[in-house]
Amino acid sequence: MRILRILGQLLLGLAFVALVLLVGGYYYLKNTTLPQTSGRLVLEGLSAPVEILRDAKGMVHVKAANEHDLFFGQAVAHAQDRLWQMEFQRRIGAGRLAEVLGEGAVPTDKFLRTLGVYRAAEQAYENLPPDLRAIVDAYTDGINAYLATNPPLPLEFKLLGFEPEPWTPADVLVWQKMMSYDLSGNYERELLRYRLLARGLSKARIEALMPGYPEDAPTIVRRTPEELLRPPKAPAPGGEAPTPAPTGAAWADELLAIARTLPSGLEASNNWVVGPERSTTGKPLLANDPHLGLSAPSIWMLMELESPTYHATGATFPGLPTIVIGKNDQIAWGVTNHAADVQDLYLLEEAEGGYRYKGEVRPYRIRKETIAVKGGEPVELEVRESVYGPVISDVVSAPEGQALALRWVSLEPTDETMAAFYGIGKATNWEEFTAALLRLKAPSQNFVYADVEGNIGYLAPGKIPVRKPGHSGKYPVPGTGEWDWTGFVPAQALPQAYNPAEGYIVTANNRSTPPDWPYTFTYDWAKPYRAKRIGALLTAQRKLSPEDFMRIQNDEVSLLVRDFRPVLARLEPKSARAAEWKRKLLAWDGDETAASLEASVFQAWYAELARLPEAEVGEPYWNEPLYLLRALQEGDPACDARGVSCMEFAAEALERALARLDALGGVVPWGQLHPAVFDHGVMTHQPQLRRFFDRQVAHGGDRYTVNMGAYDFATFTMQHGPSYREIVALGRPEQSYWIHPMGQSGNVLSPHYADLLPLWARGAYLPMGGGDPVARLVLEP
Repeated sequence: MRILRILGQLLLGLAFVALVLLVGGYYYLKNTTLPQTSGRLVLEGLSAPVEILRDAKGMVHVKAANEHDLFFGQAVAHAQDRLWQMEFQRRIGAGRLAEVLGEGAVPTDKFLRTLGVYRAAEQAYENLPPDLRAIVDAYTDGINAYLATNPPLPLEFKLLGFEPEPWTPADVLVWQKMMSYDLSGNYERELLRYRLLARGLSKARIEALMPGYPEDAPTIVRRTPEELLRPPKAPAPGGEAPTPAPTGAAWADELLAIARTLPSGLEASNNWVVGPERSTTGKPLLANDPHLGLSAPSIWMLMELESPTYHATGATFPGLPTIVIGKNDQIAWGVTNHAADVQDLYLLEEAEGGYRYKGEVRPYRIRKETIAVKGGEPVELEVRESVYGPVISDVVSAPEGQALALRWVSLEPTDETMAAFYGIGKATNWEEFTAALLRLKAPSQNFVYADVEGNIGYLAPGKIPVRKPGHSGKYPVPGTGEWDWTGFVPAQALPQAYNPAEGYIVTANNRSTPPDWPYTFTYDWAKPYRAKRIGALLTAQRKLSPEDFMRIQNDEVSLLVRDFRPVLARLEPKSARAAEWKRKLLAWDGDETAASLEASVFQAWYAELARLPEAEVGEPYWNEPLYLLRALQEGDPACDARGVSCMEFAAEALERALARLDALGGVVPWGQLHPAVFDHGVMTHQPQLRRFFDRQVAHGGDRYTVNMGAYDFATFTMQHGPSYREIVALGRPEQSYWIHPMGQSGNVLSPHYADLLPLWARGAYLPMGGGDPVARLVLEP
C-alpha cells in the first residue's frame, strides 16, 4: 500500500509538472507569437503617425494623414493579425509550397509554375500606372517595415522552421491573380467536358448531363436596352468548332484532379439592393454575402480605413490593399461572381520545331523553372508557352498530340483590376463608381450599388472575350488561329441597370442578361434557386428593414426540396420505414435548419440520387439537379444501364440513404450531420495538431439555399459557405451590420482566432465599423 501511495504521489507530482510545463509553454508561445496592439511602434517609411485601433472583437480602424501612410498602416495591421495566411497565399501563387511543406506539394507547385501566375503578377506591376504602383509600394513597404522590427511570428513559422522573406510587389498582386483564378473556373468545366468526350460520351449526351440555364428562370437584368437589340448573328461557315476527343481519359482525369487541389470557386454568392420606396429607412438598403471556401483563418479581415482623401469600411483580403466590399460616406457596394467565361483551352497541332498556327510552324517559348523541395532534391521544370498561353497538359503525362494550351485574360501583361477597388472606395456617385469599375479586368463580378441620394444600380465589369459563332467556350477548340477571340465585349454592352422600375436588383450567380442580349457571357450559370427565393422574399412585403435583410440572408428554405417533391410523391417505398419518411418529407416545408431531421434524410436521399450516372461519368456523385429531375420524370439511359426504371432507382436510393444514415449513427439533426468545417490549410494534415487549428460548427442549408451550405457528398461536411455578411442602410450607419466566420486573427493563440464563429453560426451580426476601441497602437516615423 505504501508503494502505491508513493507511486500515486509520484504520478501526481509528474502530472503537476506536466501541467506547469503545459501552462508555461502556452503562455510562452502566446507571449512570443501575438503582436503588439497597444503603445508605439517606430517604423521606417512613414511620413506621419498612423493609428491602428482595435475593438473588443478585434475589428480594425486605421487612421492616417495621407493615403500612402493609410495603405502602409493597413499592411501593418494585416501582417500583425494574418502574417502566416499572407505567407501561405504568396507561396501558393508563386508555386513555392514545396520549399516549406516538402515533396507532397510538388504537383501543385508544378501546376502553378506552369500557369505562370507569379510571372503575370510581376508583369502587371511593371505595367501599372504610377498612382496604382504607389499604392502597391506603400502596402509592400508597410509589410517589410513591420518585419524589420523582428516581430513575434505566428506559430506556423515555428512549427515549420522558417522565417518570412521580405515582401515584393508581385507578392501583393499575385493574390489578386489567385482570387481571379478561384472565381474564373470555366476551364475546369471545359476540361470536365473534354474528359467525358474521352470516356466516349457524345456532345449531345454531355449537354443532357450538364443542362443549361432554364429559359424561364430569372435574369439579373430583365430587359435588353433598345440600343443593344440587333438582328441575330449569322452562323459561322462550317458550324460548330470541332473538338477531337482526347486519347484516353486517364491524363485528363489527372490534370483535372491537380486543378481541383487549388482553391476553387463556387457559383454561389448573393447580393441585392432595394430602393428607398421599398425600404423602411427611406433610403436604399444593400446586402451581400459572398460564398467562398471556408478556412481557418477566414479569407476576409474587416476594417475601416480613414484618411483625408479615402474613408471606406468593409471586408479586405489580407495581402491586398483597399476595401473590397463595403461602403464609404456616400455609397455602398456588394459583389458576387458573374462567372463570365474568360478562359479557353486550345488543342495545339504539334509539328517538328513547334506547333501549327495560321498556316506556319511556331516555336514554343521555353521557360525553365526550379522548384526547391524541403528535404529533397530540386525539381527542374520546362514550361512550353504558345501564342495562347502555357501548355498545361505538360503538367501530366499527356499522350503525344494532346497538347492543351490555356488562354486566360488574367495572364496578360497588363492588369489594372486593383484600380477598380481603389476607385470604388473613393467614389461618391454612380458615374464615378462605374468609371472605376471599367478598369477591372478579371474576374468579372456582379456589383450592386446604392447611394445616399436614393439611387441603386448594377454593373458586371470585366475584360470578357467575344468568340466566333460556333465557339461556345464549352469545349477545347483547335489552336490553329481559326477560333481565336475576335475582341472583347464593349463597355456599353456589359450587363448593367440603374434605378430599375422594379425598385430592386438581385444577383445570385444566375444568368445576368435576357436571351436577346447581343453577347453571351457563359453557359455555366448557377442554378436559379437562390435568385428565385431572394426575389420572392423581397417582394413578399411592401417595405423591408435591415432586420428583414438579416432574415433573408439566413433563410434556409430549399427550393431544391420543393422541386423534388413531385418525384417523392410518385415514389413507391420498398419498406415501411421508407414509407414513413416519405410521409414526413411530403409534409415538410423544406426549411433545412440545423435542427431538422427531414433535411438529413432528404439530403442523404439526394446524394444517393446523384449516383445515377456514376458509371457513365466516372465520378461517384453528379450534382446536376436539373438533369436528375428530368431523368426521374422522363427516364434516362443511366437507369436503363442499371436495369431498373428511374423511379425504381429513386426508391432504392431512399433505402440506401436510410442505411447510410444508420451507419453514421442514425437520423440525426442536419447540423450535426452537416457541420461547417474550417480547416487550416497546412495543419489540418497533421493529426496531432489538427484539433488545435481546425474548427467546425453545426450549420443548415444546402448548395441552393440563400444561407448556402454546399457539402461534400462523401462526408456531408460543409466546405463552402457565407464567408462574409454585410447589410448597409444608406444614410443610417447605426443600422449597418457585418460579420464573418472564425475571427479577425489568424493566430491560433489569439482570443480573436475563432470568437466570431458562434455569432456567424447563429446568424447574428455586429455593428459595421466596430465598437469602441480597447487597444490603440501608434505607428511612428
